[in-house]
Amino acid sequence: MSQPPGPPATPDALEARIGELRAAVRRAMAAGERDAARDLRAQLRDAERSWDDAVLGEPAPAPPARPAGPPADRPAAARRGMLPVRERVHQALTLLGVPAAPKLIGSVYAAFLPGEIPGARLTSLRRDEERSFRTAPYARPYYMCAVLTADLLAPARGLLAISTWPLELRVAGPLSARADFLTAAVRLAEHAVRGGRPVAPDAQRLLWRFASNIPGATGDTVGTVDPAVLIEAARAELDVHRDADRELRERAARRARAQLDDAERLFGSPLRALRRAANGSATHGEDER
Repeated sequence: MSQPPGPPATPDALEARIGELRAAVRRAMAAGERDAARDLRAQLRDAERSWDDAVLGEPAPAPPARPAGPPADRPAAARRGMLPVRERVHQALTLLGVPAAPKLIGSVYAAFLPGEIPGARLTSLRRDEERSFRTAPYARPYYMCAVLTADLLAPARGLLAISTWPLELRVAGPLSARADFLTAAVRLAEHAVRGGRPVAPDAQRLLWRFASNIPGATGDTVGTVDPAVLIEAARAELDVHRDADRELRERAARRARAQLDDAERLFGSPLRALRRAANGSATHGEDER
């Protein structure tokens, strides 16, 4: 006979459990145990939903079973305006699978997910995330963090990433912008046709913007694109850049792990950023002479 369920955990017990799981996630990530970290994050999300249930008196919306691709959205919660901006950004970046600028993040969310992301909130999000991390490191399951330049490991201007991504994905070299653009094109086109549903007009317009910048990706009709053609063209060009870009990113990631502390690996080093600015001014002065 199955055992009857025990009494529901108290908010205090759940908070203690959440703290333990967050620490366990940190240890797994530091040890490079990504599978274990993924399982622990799933347990952490369950504990956080249980805490919402215990404190608010009603169940928080549970996400559906995780598919092979990007996680499904939660339209009911979005319609009620319950999703914070950082969670909406997380969803858009998860769809993209690569770092992106705020404008693209907003466009992806509007095209594929319910609602929109206020542009004004995006401009200050990374600073808010860094302030939160430096005040209480790893208190959140993820952060919207910076992309580091491969040369100086300084924060790249205008790009956001997810802290739980591998460090190799959160650094950028000369080929990374193009490689990430092509990767995003493939992922969005695949998502647009997943389940055999028709491509929505907003998604079609966004895919056209990608296709118009990829040789061989557009069809005969301006403004429309065949996702399968876009995927094939983007993958063909990506094959040209992928290995060289990956090699540079891996080298930069090894340097970042050796030279930077936890906060700097997520948000860059202010001193490095200042040094880059000073070097740029000196070079500019030499050019003028």
